[in-house]
Amino acid sequence: MLKAGIVGLPNVGKSTLFNALTRSRKAEAANYPFCTIDPNVGVVTVPDDRLAALQKIAKTNVIIPAAIEFVDIAGLVAGASKGEGLGNQFLANIRETDAIVHVVRCFEDPDVIHTMGTVDPVRDIEVITTELILADLDAVTKRIEKSQKKAKSGDKEAQAEIQLLERLSPHLNANKPANILPANEEEKKLLQLFQLLSAKPVLYACNVAEAELATAEDNPFVKQVAEFVRAHHDAAYVPISARIEAELIDLAPDEAKEFLKDLGVQDSGVSQLIRGTYALLGLQTYFTAGEKEVRAWTIKKGWKAPQAAGVIHTDFEKGFIKAEVVAYDDLVRLGSTAAARENGKYRLEGKDYVFADGDVALFRFNN
Repeated sequence: MLKAGIVGLPNVGKSTLFNALTRSRKAEAANYPFCTIDPNVGVVTVPDDRLAALQKIAKTNVIIPAAIEFVDIAGLVAGASKGEGLGNQFLANIRETDAIVHVVRCFEDPDVIHTMGTVDPVRDIEVITTELILADLDAVTKRIEKSQKKAKSGDKEAQAEIQLLERLSPHLNANKPANILPANEEEKKLLQLFQLLSAKPVLYACNVAEAELATAEDNPFVKQVAEFVRAHHDAAYVPISARIEAELIDLAPDEAKEFLKDLGVQDSGVSQLIRGTYALLGLQTYFTAGEKEVRAWTIKKGWKAPQAAGVIHTDFEKGFIKAEVVAYDDLVRLGSTAAARENGKYRLEGKDYVFADGDVALFRFNN
């Protein structure tokens, strides 16, 4: 399951947001069920209106949406890369995640003290980014020392590693994260093996005041983050109000929609945050639909049919024969699998078929 780590400096709204997420199951089970695994880990389902439409067609009572695991990572202080505060725990927890959701404070409030004296989201971002880069520099230096001996003996893989590491080291020394290092496809694969913290994709959650959510894009602090994102291509941002999310906890879904509508907002920030995290990692959804259940499956964009089958069970990938596929839009428009077949929209696809978002599939495989 995809795992995203929530990070942020003290008093930016990180805990408020995570607490809203962990309690959302009680109030909004129909939209985004959430189950707490332990005090700082929880699983949130990816909001997807398509499941309800497929449920009607399949005539089933069971819906299983795609899910993301969120981890509320220990707070950070400057010097975390050297073990200051809870630095070692902070960095170890980030290493286990697929993506980082970085909560940044984009609101003024004299009653909420900022630990660094003033509200400055870009400075706050750079405090955490610098600690990740420093930890990566240490890891890269150690890896260079380890790989040099192998490279000198003629090991081609080690030589390719050294070439990349020697480009990476000055890049990190210039306080640039690994995720913006220009790299070809082979180098990107190598980077993944290095498990660098600053190579992870980042989604910035811009925490704004309740009254500013509807006009968040005009917020000067959000504009600063947006400009920062443009300079760092492997990042995205979502305006959110942790305080509003906390207020939505005890409301029924219809009441929550009305509440948001009164504020001039169409969608919950939590929904946008989940979708944003999903999109950031280049993920998409395909479905299986039958009388037993309708289920959403998470795959990477560009995956071919056998890989898509493999997320259900490894045997499906190993023994893959064909995939019976119909596009979600065609199935819903025609109203049934039988009608989709009659209209030539139900297809048999082979091993080279690249799955599209929203495909509804049934796999044929050898046991």
